Amino acid sequence: MWKNYISTISSEYYFKDPVSDADLTLIKRKLNVELPEDLLQLYNETNGVYDEFHCPLIWSIDQIVADNLNYRSEEYKDMYMPVDHLLFFSDAGNGDLFGYAIRNEVIQTNRIYVWNHEDDSRTFIAPSLKYFIKGWITDEISV
Repeated sequence: MWKNYISTISSEYYFKDPVSDADLTLIKRKLNVELPEDLLQLYNETNGVYDEFHCPLIWSIDQIVADNLNYRSEEYKDMYMPVDHLLFFSDAGNGDLFGYAIRNEVIQTNRIYVWNHEDDSRTFIAPSLKYFIKGWITDEISV
């Protein structure tokens, strides 16, 4: 579903092998959150989505874990409001990050937010992963 959907928008993206169940449990164990259904389905097809320059449209599981842990570290807590209520899964290439809101260890809506690293704001940007992917690829969404 996801690989086909993305390929109909642009042929410039490539996909990796799907993730294993062990990889998916890594997110729950390390970040204490369940992935939303859309993101789970995407990872069942591919471990990230990359453009021709190897830049990720959707991060790999390893990058999700590493980057989210990094932004939740003490270093960032001294510079920004806590971001542990967001699950980042992509970036804009300029330091801004895209993510889902986390409430009570669960991502309760499909809404996507952008975290602005310069002013520490969090802004709604897309109603779903599908809309985010299409909007970002076609420049209907920008930051």
